[in-house]
Amino acid sequence: MIDTHTHIYVNDFDLDIKDVMARAELIGVTQMILPNNNVESIQQMKSLHESFPNKLLMAIGLHPTDVTSDYLDQLEIISQELREGKYIAIGEVGLDYYWDTQFKNQQKDAFRLQLDWAKESELPVIIHSRKAMQETITMVKNSGVKRGVFHSFSGSKEEALQILSLNGDWFLGINGVLTFKNCKLPEVLTSIPLEKIVLETDAPYLTPQPYRGQRNEPAYLQYIVEKLAEIYNVSIEKIDEITTKNAKDLFLL
Repeated sequence: MIDTHTHIYVNDFDLDIKDVMARAELIGVTQMILPNNNVESIQQMKSLHESFPNKLLMAIGLHPTDVTSDYLDQLEIISQELREGKYIAIGEVGLDYYWDTQFKNQQKDAFRLQLDWAKESELPVIIHSRKAMQETITMVKNSGVKRGVFHSFSGSKEEALQILSLNGDWFLGINGVLTFKNCKLPEVLTSIPLEKIVLETDAPYLTPQPYRGQRNEPAYLQYIVEKLAEIYNVSIEKIDEITTKNAKDLFLL
């Protein structure tokens, strides 16, 4: 299994990161991808990567909720890091109008610039979209970027099909939201090929049942796999096999 989206470099894991990594390995998680949030998180992410270089991979970007008046300064630092570091994707980037729209125009400009990076570097993009799906899809379509994942997808069937009809190779990132009570995603996924899904936890956030409300971690990927096996009526091993191949194809692993 590959956890394609986890933030285990944040302070929530400072006291037990070795145990977290061991529990992930125990349930069959072979690799994890660390998407960056902002300038401040770069060093945290790199330090953790140095501790587990064979297990962890890194993506670089500016998260939309971290876009403020200084976003161009942050992007300059991040772009320099992209040129110098070993990154397998641009992310986590996108649009988020859920909490605040004060920096809506700045978010759009930051997203456009980072989509340009992805196109120029021929790297996939890890996309965050909240309360902005149509605008996000339109910007991706116009960017010419041909490979990526819509992280933490919880949208409608129509939105899913729009994403998968984009030019290139696009995937939906599925996490613990799938296990939430009254979640409509299981019904949506009945129209989506398993070959278009990658696994993620978004740890420490979006913890699946039965641990919702507690800190999330990569080992809890097993509960997402179990739910997917139920939805697609296949074995857990088949979910593991197909989603691992999907992740390897997406990130060229």
